[in-house]
Amino acid sequence: MSAMKNAGFKSATSVHETRRQIERLPQDDIWWTVNGPDMAWNFRNLQRIYPTVPVYRDGPVREVPTALDERIATAVVDTKAGQMTFGSLLASDHSTTMGLVIAHRGRIVFERYPRMQPYEKPIYWSVTKVVVSALIGILEDEGKIDTSKPIDGYLPALQDSSFKGILVQNILDMATGIDCGEEYVDKDSCYYRYSVTVGDGHFTKSSPADPYAFVASLNAPSIAPQGTRFAYSGLNTFVLAWLVESVSGMPLNDAVSARLWTRLGAESDAMFLAPRFGVPNAHGGLMARMRDVLRFGLLFTPSYSVVSDYRIISERYVQALLQDGRPELMRNAHRGKSAPGVRHNINQWDVIFDNNDMFKGGWAGQGLLVNPERDLVAVFTGYFKSDHSEVGVLAPLRDILSRLFPHRPGQPGNAAP
Repeated sequence: MSAMKNAGFKSATSVHETRRQIERLPQDDIWWTVNGPDMAWNFRNLQRIYPTVPVYRDGPVREVPTALDERIATAVVDTKAGQMTFGSLLASDHSTTMGLVIAHRGRIVFERYPRMQPYEKPIYWSVTKVVVSALIGILEDEGKIDTSKPIDGYLPALQDSSFKGILVQNILDMATGIDCGEEYVDKDSCYYRYSVTVGDGHFTKSSPADPYAFVASLNAPSIAPQGTRFAYSGLNTFVLAWLVESVSGMPLNDAVSARLWTRLGAESDAMFLAPRFGVPNAHGGLMARMRDVLRFGLLFTPSYSVVSDYRIISERYVQALLQDGRPELMRNAHRGKSAPGVRHNINQWDVIFDNNDMFKGGWAGQGLLVNPERDLVAVFTGYFKSDHSEVGVLAPLRDILSRLFPHRPGQPGNAAP
């Protein structure tokens, strides 16, 4: 790389700051419970704090063309802080968005990094879940997984656990009926005990450290018959990752390398947070450049050819995401009520909206938004303020994109060459 290209490099931290921030980490609680600027630094610098495992890229970088659309920054949006332009919102103290990249028809139309450097690899938390489910879809297309079958047929170690007889599709849809919902206060809860094994909960040298053994011996009560009710749990994603590992014959991070990152023209290697014994945090540990997560999102759109010579994510799978969800899962979870504009959840995606927006959010202001019909992808990352007063980016973002890039029937995606 030439000196000219290096001239604009700006370090994201310093020796002193790194030491100070690591010293400030909680010693007797979960590290990610700290909000505000400390959270922002931690999210951008986890590879300086905890072990990670690599996700490898390969081959030429597939450049995503840029055609910036100034209308996005100047669009006026309504927020709880009042009306303002979208660009002003992102730059203001009301926002904690660290970076946001948007692509339309295979071209980057908006890119801002108000609180990070473009080369950084922040953590995306639960956005990771749809990377895992995408692998399930790929293996399903290869005939190696049948999601209508029970998980213990693929993972015999689960035959004496709560997952015995649970269909893979119900694990994908967070509808196992197993009482192991996410709980980070009660350290004796099912989920917290699982989270400790992968290093997500607070752990010590004496804490259990084998998530595979934990799940294989899980004996949790049922809250509902499987396939009838949505109940969110990262434990389900771990089981899906285990399935990927078993079928592919390699650790999850290498499976992501083999079937995704080496094939989508990524700019950089990615990584998974793996605090304990090299086990990737499957439910929330992906760390990558924002443009590379955008490339992953493009695989679900007509513009996949910008980053790949062939469809890595099949049209069958995309249409299944849009059409094959079960609205009753979320209705049953919310006492028969459906959120306005929401169609269903499916395959680890939080929600498929009525306008075909597919959204997967991360715990503290991260998100991947894809609309295959309108050939749109948006990736963002952020953090919580100390008082949780930040203005979220998803609602104004969806509003702007629906106004500026409406669907026109019969208009296909126009992937850039």
